[in-house]
Amino acid sequence: MITVTEQAAKKIKSNLTKRGSGIGIRIGVRTTGCSGLAYVLEYVDNTNDDDTVFDSNDVKVIIDGKSLPILGDLDVDYVRQGLNEGFEFINPQAKDYCGCGESFRV
Repeated sequence: MITVTEQAAKKIKSNLTKRGSGIGIRIGVRTTGCSGLAYVLEYVDNTNDDDTVFDSNDVKVIIDGKSLPILGDLDVDYVRQGLNEGFEFINPQAKDYCGCGESFRV
């Protein structure tokens, strides 16, 4: 089950409105960094055959079949800390994070 906080949902809806189209966000993983995996987030207009769609706070979150085992219990938040802001991924399956926070290991 993918969960999107209210703050993250507001930001996603705002970005989709600015974009002018889209049904939601796609979250996946790619191999990179010193810990092995990194999150990928993109706004999407349609789904693929191997996608699983979650609805949370009126936002569709789409996860591809390859990423689903890694992201199955993901919480997505949107945080502001000083001058920095962005999406934060809370993944109970992540065992270790890179020192810079860019990549993780399961």
